[in-house]
Amino acid sequence: MTDVLRRGRASLAFGFFAQGVAFALLVTRIPAIQDRYGVSDALLPVFLAAVPVLAGVGSVLSERLVRRVRPSRLLRWSQPVVLLALLGVGTGDRVALLAVALAVFGLAVGALDASMNMLGVSLQRAYGRSIMLGFHAAYSLGGILGASLAWAGAHWDLALWVSYLPVVVVLVPAALVGSRWYVDEGGGAAAEEAETGGGAGGAEAGVGGGIGFRVLLPLCLVMTFAYIGDSTVSNWSAKYLQDVLGSSEQLATVPYNVYMVTTLVGRAVGDFGVRRFGAVAVVRCGAVVAAVGFAVVAGAPGAWTGMLGFTLLGLGLCVLVPQTFAAAGRLAERDGRPGASDAAVARLNVFNYVGFLIGSPLVGALGGAWSYRGAMLVPMVLVLVTVVYARSFGDRPSRYGGGHERPRTADVGRGSNGL
Repeated sequence: MTDVLRRGRASLAFGFFAQGVAFALLVTRIPAIQDRYGVSDALLPVFLAAVPVLAGVGSVLSERLVRRVRPSRLLRWSQPVVLLALLGVGTGDRVALLAVALAVFGLAVGALDASMNMLGVSLQRAYGRSIMLGFHAAYSLGGILGASLAWAGAHWDLALWVSYLPVVVVLVPAALVGSRWYVDEGGGAAAEEAETGGGAGGAEAGVGGGIGFRVLLPLCLVMTFAYIGDSTVSNWSAKYLQDVLGSSEQLATVPYNVYMVTTLVGRAVGDFGVRRFGAVAVVRCGAVVAAVGFAVVAGAPGAWTGMLGFTLLGLGLCVLVPQTFAAAGRLAERDGRPGASDAAVARLNVFNYVGFLIGSPLVGALGGAWSYRGAMLVPMVLVLVTVVYARSFGDRPSRYGGGHERPRTADVGRGSNGL
C-alpha cells in the first residue's frame, strides 16, 4: 500500500514537472516563434489568446471524458500530445501549421492540467494529509528548467526545433514509463465500470451531476484572481521595472526569475504549513502577503524595492492555486457520488485560463489609460478578496473522523497500470 502511494506520488510529480518544462519552453520563446513564422504584432495576440481559450475547452471536455475513462489514462496520453505539439511549433514553416500546432497544444494542455490536478486531489485524499503544494512545486521547478533551456537556446541562437527536440525525446518516453504508476483513487471506480461494460448508465448518472456551480463559485473566483496576479507578473514585471522604475534592460529580466524561484520555495514548504496551521490560515496568509507585494511594487521608489515586491508576490500567490484545487476536492466529497471530485476539478480548472486571459489585457489597458503604478493596485484588491472567501478552504470532517481523509484501500490499491 505504501509503495503504491509513493510510486503514484513520484510519477505524478514528474508529470507536473514535465508540464512545467513544456509550458515554459513555449511562452519564453514567443519572440523566436513570431520571427520564425513571420507573425505580425497585430496577429500575435490572437495566437496567444487562442491557447488558453482552447485549453479551457480541453478542460471542459475532460470532465466528460473522465466519465468513461480514468483520469490517469487521460493524463497518460495528453502529456505526450502536449510535448509533440510543442515540437510541432518548433518544426513548422507556415502560419497555418503554427495555428494547428498551437490548437493541439491548447486542447491537450486543458486535458493535461485537469487530469493532473484530479489525480493530485485524489492522491492527497488517499494520503490523508496535504501534499498538493508539492506537485505544484514540481511544476515550478520544471518551469525554471524550461526557462533556463529557453535562455540557452536564445543565447546560442539555436533553431526552435533544436531547442525542443532533445526535451521531447527525453520527456515523452519518461512520461509514458512513469504513467504506469499513476494511482486513481475515488472517481475512477465509475470510469472502470464504464470501461468494462458494466453499469455504464450508472456511471453516467453517478458522475454527470457533480456539485453545483454556486457551491464552486467562491473557489472559481479565487482561481481567477490568483491567475490575474500571476499573469500580471509574467507579462508586465520586466516592462514595469524598466519603464516605470528605471532599471536596466538586464535587471528587468530578473523579477520573473525571482518570482519563479520564490514560488518554488513557497510551494516546497507550503504543505507543512497546511498540516500545521490548516488550509484556511495558509490561504489567508498567502493572500495578504501577495497583496502587500503588489502594494510594494506599486509604491516602489526604485528597482530594488520593486524586486522585493515581486519576491513577496511569489511567496504569496504560490499557495492559492494548489489549495483551491484541494478545496474543490473536499467540497466534492460531500456530494458522495463517484467522480464528483474529478468533475469539480475540471470545472475549476477552466478559471485558471479565464484569469490568464483577463490579467494581462486588464493591466495593459489600465496602464495605458491611467498609470502602471495604479494598475498594480487592481490585482492587489482582487487578491485581497480571497481573504473573504478563505473559509471555503476549510477542511470538512470526514467519515473517518478528524479533518483529513484517510486512504481507501480498495481504491488506492488499483494503479493505472492495472487498466
